[in-house]
Amino acid sequence: MRLTVFWQRMADHFGSGYADTFARDHVMAELGGRTVHEALDSGWDAKDVWRVICTVMNVPGEKH
Repeated sequence: MRLTVFWQRMADHFGSGYADTFARDHVMAELGGRTVHEALDSGWDAKDVWRVICTVMNVPGEKH
């Protein structure tokens, strides 16, 4: 998944104003105790990060 697609999905689900705040502040055990930004910066694939977000935040199936 391209990062542009990832960030568009984040904005679509969380709203453009909150997506970055969530990605910066929400630490998830499923990402190894990292935030979204930290996971992406450490080399996690955007698709894998998106799947974790979908699971943790109960994003509807069609958004996967």
